[in-house]
Amino acid sequence: MREKRTKDQLGDDEHRSYPTITKLLDAAELPEKIHRPRPVVLVVDATYFGREYGVLVARDPNAHENLYVAELRHETKLEYLLLRKALEKLGYVIEAVVLDGRRGIPRVFEGIPIQICQYHQWSIVRRALTTRPKLDAHKALLAIARLIAKSTAIGMRTTLAAFEETFRADLNEKHLCSHCGKPVYTHRKLRSAYRSLSTNLPFLYTYQKHPDLHIPNTTNSLDGTWNALKSHVNVHRGLRLDRRFKVIRAYLGL
Repeated sequence: MREKRTKDQLGDDEHRSYPTITKLLDAAELPEKIHRPRPVVLVVDATYFGREYGVLVARDPNAHENLYVAELRHETKLEYLLLRKALEKLGYVIEAVVLDGRRGIPRVFEGIPIQICQYHQWSIVRRALTTRPKLDAHKALLAIARLIAKSTAIGMRTTLAAFEETFRADLNEKHLCSHCGKPVYTHRKLRSAYRSLSTNLPFLYTYQKHPDLHIPNTTNSLDGTWNALKSHVNVHRGLRLDRRFKVIRAYLGL
């Protein structure tokens, strides 16, 4: 029967000192992950425990199996490239990848169908425009973003083209910066949200192009893991980083 035990309690149970229990726990080896190389669709995402420590995880959402985890301080293309090479070296054939929309990362998986998480895309627009925008252009673009999951690539492309035609003046409006005296865009957040939608559009509906691959349209398969993982890790507050990673690997089955 598994139950929560502190080191002091384990020491009492085994008649060992606190330092001895610590050494035994450090020496304990995790079971080696048994990989079953096969064609896979990957959901890849990262989560952070504080500002400068996180983990990058790859998961097979159809088999509900975690395949890869690595520590990271910052999300870079290198981290994703190492992930791809590690899984391919193990014999996995990556048929498609679901990502959160971070800029530059899709290039790492060039030649592989890429799906940008539709919820993350909605969140990007929502953060830029807020949920209660006042300007008509902001309201219109937020309304378009709400339709991401219900639309198609053609439908979204047509809608964005109509938006650009209608609100081109707002997108291109400039004023003189009071600090530098140079012309700057007035509605930078509107432009940022619109540019994000337009740039990611080719990757927002990949799952519709490859129905045989059963590609998820979000990273929810991993997003649902993060809260439970963090609650599990936070039980062991103050862990040294190597011990923390060991706990994370054990939780993820890696």
